[in-house]
Amino acid sequence: MVGQAVLRECLRDATVEQVLAVGRTPIGLTHPKLRELIRKDMFDFSDAPDLHGYDASLFCLGVSSAGMNEADYTHLTYDLTMGWAQTLARINRGMAFLYVSGAGTGGKAMWARVKGRTEQALLDLFPNVYMIRLAILAPTGGEKSKTRWTRVFYALFKPLVPLIRAIAPNAVITSDEFGRAMIRVARDGAPKHILESRDLRELGRPK
Repeated sequence: MVGQAVLRECLRDATVEQVLAVGRTPIGLTHPKLRELIRKDMFDFSDAPDLHGYDASLFCLGVSSAGMNEADYTHLTYDLTMGWAQTLARINRGMAFLYVSGAGTGGKAMWARVKGRTEQALLDLFPNVYMIRLAILAPTGGEKSKTRWTRVFYALFKPLVPLIRAIAPNAVITSDEFGRAMIRVARDGAPKHILESRDLRELGRPK
């Protein structure tokens, strides 16, 4: 769902010249500036000509830790992220690398520790890297999760979005705001390498 929001905004933004979507299956969308690289095995980190020539990687892959042990979650979070990051760093270490992490990363929970290790490894790898600590994403462009329980959660949660934004305005960011924030950080950078939800809302404001 996060990737859908970012892709939609990239295709709408006139400053983005070309987008390469990497995934296991086709996304079912055509656009003049969209290309796809299909990897049935996302742990196939081999170099390919398709990966060259880009200024930024907006890394939106991720899984929920619900029901997972630490070893499996580490494999699908740390190992997957760092495999792609190391490949891209060999191609262009100067690219902007934006990693969608999560609010609370670095805390005591299992997922937060694993995300924290992933963030630190990326900070050591790329000079132009940003940790995107997303809290609650409110879909405004029809984005839908592929996970059933997430779709159910969002269906129940949707009526509460205005209330949550009123009580805790920095906790919720719309998909429009989030997509704009990601593009602006990739293009222009940001004053710090770890960006919380309040930072993303500010960066994602319409101009």
